[in-house]
Amino acid sequence: MKITDVKYAVIGDHPVVRITTDEGIDGIGGAERSRNQGYFGPQIEYYKNMIVGLDPTDVERVLLRIRRVGGFKPWGSGVSAIEVALWDIAGKALNAPVYKLMGGKIRDRVRVYNGSIKQPFEGFQPEVYADHMRWVLQLPHNFSIVKQGLAFHNSPAQKQMPDYYYGEYVSDGKYGNRGMLTEKGFNLTVDTVIAMKEVLGEEVGLAIDCGPGMTASDTLRLAQALEPYHLMWMEDTITGDYTPYVHPDYFLQVTPYTSTPIHTGEQVYLRHGFKELIEQHAVDVVGPDPFDVGGISELKWICEFADLHNIQMAPHGTADGLIGVAALTQVCATMPDNFIAFELPSAKQDWWCAILEGIEDFDVTDGHITVPDTAGLGICFRVDEAKQYLREEDAGFFDD
Repeated sequence: MKITDVKYAVIGDHPVVRITTDEGIDGIGGAERSRNQGYFGPQIEYYKNMIVGLDPTDVERVLLRIRRVGGFKPWGSGVSAIEVALWDIAGKALNAPVYKLMGGKIRDRVRVYNGSIKQPFEGFQPEVYADHMRWVLQLPHNFSIVKQGLAFHNSPAQKQMPDYYYGEYVSDGKYGNRGMLTEKGFNLTVDTVIAMKEVLGEEVGLAIDCGPGMTASDTLRLAQALEPYHLMWMEDTITGDYTPYVHPDYFLQVTPYTSTPIHTGEQVYLRHGFKELIEQHAVDVVGPDPFDVGGISELKWICEFADLHNIQMAPHGTADGLIGVAALTQVCATMPDNFIAFELPSAKQDWWCAILEGIEDFDVTDGHITVPDTAGLGICFRVDEAKQYLREEDAGFFDD
């Protein structure tokens, strides 16, 4: 079997990759919604010229051609999308689900947590967040873990509250707002967590995503102040989303001095970026994103390496769409017992469920997805339905 083409399209606002072969078997992969920008397509074209003609079922051999020319988020997304599509082809060629090719499943059901299904916020007061948690508890998914952004992670307080932190909020592009919290800002953050926990109680775990942008000293003070509330983790406080570095020494100013678990990793590319974080025990939980870290096999390698060091795994995935749901379910079924849960991706447009055959097998029940046994990722496009959502420039995406 040989790769004949690597195609790219934007469907809705999700970038999608499709790899075709000379035996008529194709595979699909994807990227975060935020990759719907001008640089993703040229990345795929660049990698395409390196891998056409290779056997797609030799996944590792193909990746050796392109892996070294990726980078930290968002520059690892092209490699990651291709990697997922290769596993999809390999599974279909062998008539086996991807999890079988990755060592077989350890669990029949995979726990997911909610970080993507939200309602618009009006205000930044603790009672607003408490109301949102009441809304989350009414969702049919019955999540056992919920993650909420605070501080410098999409928090209305940094935009709306006077003197939330010692800095001036900038809303342009990916500008990284950061600084020291004021006493008012710090106390508001603590009160907001308390308000949410009063709603969630002991039955639903709460994780908070706080940055990047917090100082190490604020992170430590906040983590210690929240110890009585048994958070699942505090995520990306110091570095994280869209920061092209790790700085484990910064986290080492925090993690050893608090019982609140510290989490990072969604921006990191490849296992090499996690080496010092894990070996130095700079964090308690790592959260690579399969669509940024280099793919699902890379994600599993990192999970196993973390397990050797008693570090937990909670993969990121909020904007990975329904292709991400399938990919994460397959790989997380195979992970060792340091796996906690993966962040359930969602599709911005409801019609995604109508254009993906098999996605109904990935429904969430009681906070879990039952792992399906369908070949490959377990999903494929309903081509006639999907074509109506293609952009004009992507009209040939489903042509062989």
